[in-house]
Amino acid sequence: MPHPIAYLNFNGNCKEAMEFYEQVFGGKITIMMSGAESPMAAMIPAESAHRIIHARLVMEDGGTLYAGDCHQEQAYGGIKGVSLTMNYPTTEQATRVFNALAEGGEIIMPMQATFWAAGWGMLTDRFGTSWGINGELSL
Repeated sequence: MPHPIAYLNFNGNCKEAMEFYEQVFGGKITIMMSGAESPMAAMIPAESAHRIIHARLVMEDGGTLYAGDCHQEQAYGGIKGVSLTMNYPTTEQATRVFNALAEGGEIIMPMQATFWAAGWGMLTDRFGTSWGINGELSL
């Protein structure tokens, strides 16, 4: 059965963001293609050729995250109206990921116990992605 895959849009810093997520979450970037490397390279303006048109991070548990840079000609409005949630079996794992994502970002809710998990926190990372991090789910 198909499952949703988040596709994040960035404003020229997709490569940096995806390499950061690879480091934080583990797994492997299996594709990171710029406009210049694509089959459409001849149709892409030279000033946009460095931008990532498609990236894929396959995480250690098999989860997947896609991303790309928005078209340079389009106004970038940021990532809005969605947050990504990651569940970890322990609060230690959740706290490690939370702290890594929070570096240079903004903590919305510090890691704390809730009725559904031993640990829960919310933040927006330095790339503008909103995250909810759970550790030790109880519901």
